[in-house]
Amino acid sequence: MKIQEYLQNKKIICDGAFGTYFAALVEEDILPEKANTQSPEVVKKIHSGYLDAGAVLLRTNTFASNRVSLQCGEEYLVKNIRAAWKNASDAAIACGKELGKDCFIAGDIGPIPGSVGMQEEETYKEYKLICDTFIAEGADILVFETFMDIERILPVIKAIKAEKEIFIIVQFCVNQRGYSNAGISARRLIQEAGRVAEIDAVGLNCGVGPRHLYGILDKIDFPEGKYITALPNAGYPKLIKNRMIFMDNAEYFTRKMNEISRRGADILGGCCGTTPEYIRLIKESISLFQGKREASGHAIKEVRIKPKDSSFWRNKQQGEKLIAVEISPPPGADDEKVMEAAFRLKDNKADVITFPDSPSGRTRADSILMSMKVAQETGLCVMPHICCRDKNAIAMRSQLLGAYINGIRNMLVVTGDPVPTLIRQEVKSVFNFDSVGLMKIISELNQEEFVEDPIVFGGALNHNRPNLEVEVGRVRKKMAQGAGFFLTQPVFTIEEANKLCYIKQQTNARILCGIMPLVSLRNAQFIKNEMAGINVTEAVIARFLPEMTREEGENVGIEIAKNVIDFTEDFVDGYYFSIPFNRVYLLEKILKE
Repeated sequence: MKIQEYLQNKKIICDGAFGTYFAALVEEDILPEKANTQSPEVVKKIHSGYLDAGAVLLRTNTFASNRVSLQCGEEYLVKNIRAAWKNASDAAIACGKELGKDCFIAGDIGPIPGSVGMQEEETYKEYKLICDTFIAEGADILVFETFMDIERILPVIKAIKAEKEIFIIVQFCVNQRGYSNAGISARRLIQEAGRVAEIDAVGLNCGVGPRHLYGILDKIDFPEGKYITALPNAGYPKLIKNRMIFMDNAEYFTRKMNEISRRGADILGGCCGTTPEYIRLIKESISLFQGKREASGHAIKEVRIKPKDSSFWRNKQQGEKLIAVEISPPPGADDEKVMEAAFRLKDNKADVITFPDSPSGRTRADSILMSMKVAQETGLCVMPHICCRDKNAIAMRSQLLGAYINGIRNMLVVTGDPVPTLIRQEVKSVFNFDSVGLMKIISELNQEEFVEDPIVFGGALNHNRPNLEVEVGRVRKKMAQGAGFFLTQPVFTIEEANKLCYIKQQTNARILCGIMPLVSLRNAQFIKNEMAGINVTEAVIARFLPEMTREEGENVGIEIAKNVIDFTEDFVDGYYFSIPFNRVYLLEKILKE
């Protein structure tokens, strides 16, 4: 029998925690997954305990079976997964269970530590190896558990489903307020997974106890055609002698799991802190009959974002280009030059003034606070850059709420430059997610908190990426999350303009072409050699001479900028001026004609 056939008539009782239960049984400090090869009898004993307690779905002891966690190569990883599968199968046989009738075994897959900072191809390769190893051992059920979003695993899910009919379970981990570490709500996570045809079951595990999990699930309308899983922790642990200890609350846990079952969960089990006793009580007290699922009435409202009264989004019917100008916040407490530049732009043609968020990983005044001051004192339309480098999901949401309360309605969302190598021992990047993940958070806030007057946000576009198709894919991802416009890296040559034109043709994105009017030979050489992602060619360098006066150097930069405008005006929607040293008076000369 396939698990789908079983679920048509009965709910499934899953097993409980492995890691915390293993730690309680074994005195030595060992990663539970390493026990697959080093202490297989302990692994089998834990599996058998859950099966004897009434578990029908058994997960392999492979949550951390990846090369990063095991600190191993491919050969040992494959060996570890094979041993884990054998341990689970042997336990089932020893308990007299027939696979496909009395129990099912699922290959268990957890997040790869540090995968947010890994290349997508590298992450895909690792997950694909893990999945292929399970499938080679005979697995027809895979469970991806404790994930904070779906982006990293979606490609491999689609790939393995295209190759073989596998039952795919995806489970997310959220906090007590219902948000994952990526800042995405449980409601959106489940709805997003629910729209993926290749996913068969979706739900939540870990992170919260049963009462909070019930409260979170009760606010969600479950997606049609998907089975729902619920595997909460026993509760919340206390740190005792360097160990996280969960209180024994099996009876309370069971009462709450009854409520979760009645709410419509199809697969019920436990995560951290639970033991075979928890599973036994669930088995004895919960009706496994599959009843009709009721709607919660809390579905997400689809909102069409329409900018309100922002000069940045003024009417373009007469072919008018949008003009964005970047002003760098000061590196210290003196904002005199910044405010002078802002006031100079007040009566200029600029539609929006943008403020980078500590570019190049070096401290500058906060982009949001700087934007607020300029907006309040000049009345200009402002747009802070928001990067993902320095704050986790909690701080990021707080920052967005604070910005909104203070009138910020335009944002440029970027992943952010890395911290300079010299200070990495003292200053650590966060990177809970990249720009696409942050766009998800803003989009969600727009649909939950900012419905009446949503934030308008855009993204960065890097036309100098070696593989242009990768950038096209990134632009599409950002547009899918609600990005309404794109600001590019500075363009200097017709070859770069042609790349932008190609991206425009492929995506129909609203593009503001980056223009950086270089002002001297020294400035041009600095940008070429020390600013990643900006392509200043030797031909551009050659146009600046060492003996040029300040005015002569600026005139060359102005001429190059005008050339860029000439060969991009047919397809771009506007221009994004990043002017060295905040010399915004150059904008007047560039746009004079």
